[in-house]
Amino acid sequence: MAEKLVVISDMWGVKKGLWITSYFGYLQQYYNIEFYDCQQLADINVAVSTEENIHKAFVDGGIETAVAHLLKKESEPSHYLAFSTGGTIAWKAALRGLPIKSLTAISPTRIRYEEEAPNIPMNLIFGECDTFKPEMKWAKKVGVELNVVPSFGHQLYSDEKIISEVCLELLEKVTKKAI
Repeated sequence: MAEKLVVISDMWGVKKGLWITSYFGYLQQYYNIEFYDCQQLADINVAVSTEENIHKAFVDGGIETAVAHLLKKESEPSHYLAFSTGGTIAWKAALRGLPIKSLTAISPTRIRYEEEAPNIPMNLIFGECDTFKPEMKWAKKVGVELNVVPSFGHQLYSDEKIISEVCLELLEKVTKKAI
């Protein structure tokens, strides 16, 4: 039976997420995928969908709502692939006991404000030019490694080169066990 992979979108959810289908194309053959639209998980419904309004809705309780919903929906240990705000949600849920086999979080925006890290296998990927990237001092303090990709910004997760590299790494997790 295929391993379960929980995918959590960035703050835009399916509204601006055509790139996410590339991940599914690589991974759906080897993983049983459960997808969560970040906005739906957080019960966000803003009248005007600007970046500023959506971000404010997440900061003003949306992240906490999404964490609570994720904890209710997921109880079996699974692999997680999460983007931007979705990565922050997975991180916070892991700290509250969400059973995670591994977390691949790409550009998880707000983890830089966290004071502790979940004790799980993690791959935290950031673009070198991402203004939301935590400082190395923070990474040392909370005991995590940052995988920094040169010449990329915050939305590196939508680049085909990054998509294929991340998917290859996730595929190695499930295909190496069979050998």
